[in-house]
Amino acid sequence: MTMREQLGVIVKGVGGLYYAKGEQGEVHVLRAKGVFRRKHITPVVGDNIRFAPGLGDDQGWIEEVLPRENELIRPPVANIRHLILVISPEPEPDFILVDTMLVMAQAQRISAVLVINKCELDPSLGERMRTEYALADVPVLEVSAKRGDGLDALAEVLRDGICCFAGQSGVGKSSLLNAITGLDLQAGEISRKIARGKNTTRHAELLTKDGFQVLDTAGFSLLELWELLEPVLLKAYYPEFVKYESECRFQPCYHLSEPGCAVLAAMREGALPVARVERYHQLLQKVKEAWRNRYE
Repeated sequence: MTMREQLGVIVKGVGGLYYAKGEQGEVHVLRAKGVFRRKHITPVVGDNIRFAPGLGDDQGWIEEVLPRENELIRPPVANIRHLILVISPEPEPDFILVDTMLVMAQAQRISAVLVINKCELDPSLGERMRTEYALADVPVLEVSAKRGDGLDALAEVLRDGICCFAGQSGVGKSSLLNAITGLDLQAGEISRKIARGKNTTRHAELLTKDGFQVLDTAGFSLLELWELLEPVLLKAYYPEFVKYESECRFQPCYHLSEPGCAVLAAMREGALPVARVERYHQLLQKVKEAWRNRYE
């Protein structure tokens, strides 16, 4: 690394320009060198980079994109440490969405945390979720942005690398983030600087403050990964199924309706949550349909 070069992280990318925060917290406007295009590498939000700052009002240059821990296509972001899945008693939780997100997190090696906001509205929901997801290795946090319950535990998670929030509209994602960090999911600093009107297409942005790094993007709630997933591979993203896999009579086993299926037997015996397995069957049907139609 030369004397002028620095290390930083991309926090925004719009129209061929990249906004990166350097080691001192300053924001630099950069362009990507042509070598990235030739190598089919596109810098994305969350990338750790080596860059040369611009001089005066000139833009600088991205010199290197450092190795990524993970990478998502929609939205295009990298190096996510935690996926914060937020549900609440109101609106009624969409557990198909939750399980879809957990599969995505497993596939991308992203740690997922299930957060129940407005926990005071239904004290029983937390215990139900801990029971249902215990074998899936998914931590469950009960919090209340309104009352302040559980925010310290969530803040500890948010300080551990880049996080993103996902969940239904109305569950209080922005309220939680604001209560803990003072960040605003709806109005990041850099977004305000480059805003071009109300109809501007929203891009992923990495909001940073006091050690917190949170991705602001609307895309996670709509993310689908079915078009490239072979149906028989879906079960691999259910950690609670692993111990039973070798006991199934047929291999491979979809754990759907096969005779001698150890997963179905465990569900009938109460060792696996019925609701979780039934939702797996619903997702499996979606994956099968998408696989059949992948060339249309």
